[in-house]
Amino acid sequence: MTGVPSSTDSEEPVPFDIRLIPAAAASWSITATGILAGPSAAVKATVVTCAIVVLGAVVLQRISKGRADTARHVWSGAAAVIVVALCFGGAIWLQMRSVAEHPVAAAAQNRAWITAVVDIEEDPRRLPAPGPPMVMLQAEMTRVDVGGEALYVGGRVSIVAPESTWSALLPGQQITVRGRLGVPTRSDMTVAVIRTTGPPVAVGEPGPVSSAAGSFRSNLADVAQNSLPSDRAGLLPGLVVGDVSRLDEQVVENFRAAGLTHLTAVSGANFSILIGAVLLVLRGIGIGPRATVTIAFVVLIAFVVVARPSPSVLRAAVMGSIGLLALVTGRRKQAVPALCGAVLALLGWWPRLAVDVGFVLSVFATAGLVLVAPIWVDWLRARGWPRAAAEVVAVAAAAHVVTAPVVAAMAGTFSVVGVVANVLVSPVVAPITVVGIVTAVLAVVSTSLADMTVQLASAPLWWLITVAERAASVPAASVVVPEGVRGIAAATVGTVVVLGALRWVLFRWVSATFAIALLALWTAHVVW
Repeated sequence: MTGVPSSTDSEEPVPFDIRLIPAAAASWSITATGILAGPSAAVKATVVTCAIVVLGAVVLQRISKGRADTARHVWSGAAAVIVVALCFGGAIWLQMRSVAEHPVAAAAQNRAWITAVVDIEEDPRRLPAPGPPMVMLQAEMTRVDVGGEALYVGGRVSIVAPESTWSALLPGQQITVRGRLGVPTRSDMTVAVIRTTGPPVAVGEPGPVSSAAGSFRSNLADVAQNSLPSDRAGLLPGLVVGDVSRLDEQVVENFRAAGLTHLTAVSGANFSILIGAVLLVLRGIGIGPRATVTIAFVVLIAFVVVARPSPSVLRAAVMGSIGLLALVTGRRKQAVPALCGAVLALLGWWPRLAVDVGFVLSVFATAGLVLVAPIWVDWLRARGWPRAAAEVVAVAAAAHVVTAPVVAAMAGTFSVVGVVANVLVSPVVAPITVVGIVTAVLAVVSTSLADMTVQLASAPLWWLITVAERAASVPAASVVVPEGVRGIAAATVGTVVVLGALRWVLFRWVSATFAIALLALWTAHVVW
């Protein structure tokens, strides 16, 4: 049911509907430029984008040799893209002007003291810095007192505070914080950073939904802590609901070197696994299609609440749903417009996602899953690979290849062992996720039953941690590349060269023999 759709299942190749790609690319590039370089840059990016669209329309019209129907479609499409570009350009210009002229942003330049009433948006996240343990959390201002003046203003701020008195706060709580302002270190539409060394001045009660979600998360973490070794206990909540508060630092480093970091955050894969499991159970017991869709939607919403309805989680839910629908229905043609539509909707609602690394990785990984992986599955099956093995290798390879340039630009490293590591761990990710969710549900009813259930995840977690550890220990597991655009170029060129070389029969046989030998030796080393 959840296999990658294969074009060999039909007699003709699937034509992709790419009409929304220019609109999605235009909106994304304009929004990102405005956030990174300011409102004036957003205007310039909008003008340049519109000029490129017009130039492209002229070229396409000439290529079509003046056919009236084709010219009409070309110019109507160009007009639609220009309208989208103007809308996104105008919106990000207004928003970035608001951020630049914000009174708190001006006070941050002078590192003024502030007392602010804020609504917490995300769970506190521990900062990997020397000294006393500190956490960072994102919040939305509602009222501030700066320079003796009380203002009722909105705006997003980051708060850096001691872990001991801030780690238990939940999204949705309203708190009062007293601290010193600072300029944001990242361009992500954050107005300022508030640094404090004390506890919150006042703390409001969380809402019932946030409180229930917090209990669900803490129950899972507590059961894992009581029943599993510490490294596995810290990893389970991270894999299931994105709670990395108890994740061992060495495990984090190993996962980064092995190219497995994406597993420790809520991603589209979490939603695909969960909804896929729900659909499998509901179909098995004979539930009708309408009831199945309704129940699956309710489960999706519930998991969004548990994983926290932040922009990153909602982004993961959308991308996971698109990927799952493409896999279940096999309608790869509709996957591209669905993905582009999701990009437009998410950027329209949360413009800051345009510069969010997780958003970039999600879009690229989803595109790789629905576009590249099926082609590679067909290629492998045509050469005698079993379907299951072809799907595992193709999905892992496609996801790694399309996201490698982004990771290189972000971290300045390229994981050489990432594909092999992802292939080795892919069979255990779904069982761990399902067992973790079942454990958290059972913990509400019976702790002892939850303790027994979580043991089912112990062996898969051991395998996951061991593969990451062995992969990280491989000499030159991560290749250092320049950050930014040069890193993207280096990773892209390297990937293209390898993929191009695979077209040579001799290179394919040598690579396949080496890969099989390496995989066998590595697996034996992990087991023994």
